[in-house]
Amino acid sequence: MRYTGLNDFITRSPASLAKGPIALVFAEDDVEIDTTLRHNLQLGFTSVIVFMMPDFDIAPDIEDRVIRVDANIVRDGNREDIVNMITAKALGVWIYVCYNAEYLFFPFCETRTIGEFLAFHTEERRDAMLCYAIDLYAGDLNANANAVSIEDAYIDRSGYYALGRPDPETNHPKERQLDFFGGLRWRYEEHVPPERRKIDRIALFCAKPGLELRPDHTFNDEEYNTYACPWHNNMTAAVVTFRTAKALKRNPGSAFEISTFRWHNSVPFEWHSRQLLDLGLMESGQWF
Repeated sequence: MRYTGLNDFITRSPASLAKGPIALVFAEDDVEIDTTLRHNLQLGFTSVIVFMMPDFDIAPDIEDRVIRVDANIVRDGNREDIVNMITAKALGVWIYVCYNAEYLFFPFCETRTIGEFLAFHTEERRDAMLCYAIDLYAGDLNANANAVSIEDAYIDRSGYYALGRPDPETNHPKERQLDFFGGLRWRYEEHVPPERRKIDRIALFCAKPGLELRPDHTFNDEEYNTYACPWHNNMTAAVVTFRTAKALKRNPGSAFEISTFRWHNSVPFEWHSRQLLDLGLMESGQWF
């Protein structure tokens, strides 16, 4: 199904927001849109909604399985407005937010669905989940000038760290909140604005009245921004993403200074949750 804009979608298809989990995909360009949509469908999302330019194409085999909403994400820069409008209409529903060329992985996702994953998280009285944006990049930039290659993808196996998140009102660290760093944003931080260097996202959350997404991937409810509940560690997930690599190779200020993203801590990405668990890039918590 295709809609001419967000208002058209909300007006004509309210049933699409009545049951979750829902995946919202924001296509900034036409790179790997189809693989992103297929990945979300395979994870078991009830609805996969993609916001994309009218002239972008979707593969015929998935065109009828996703909801397409015409939008210019790059020009309008209205990701938060869209998410918040949908949140207000999908109360009690779990929502996942990502961009094209990004792929969600959670513990044991090869054999368990996103619905099962979030059902357990809900039983632990959690309404949001911390996700780490783990940078993917092509191993050979001569063969893949945009730094994107599904078949030749690499990630950093180390170089990740966390700092306390200060409360501007008290200047003390916020309870159960940390700022996480690493990957390409850390290695090439001179090309990344300070406000975009963090790799933590609240990419999965349960909609409730008054909840609003902020530009830094956090919410106006501070409990939603915590990495765990007070009594034990909770599950986390990873969003492996080509987005940073694409930006660094597209930006004239960095494109010609980078001949390869590979370094001594680069490893081929295996496209399996076990690798991310072994590297400590997500946690299974009490879920076995």
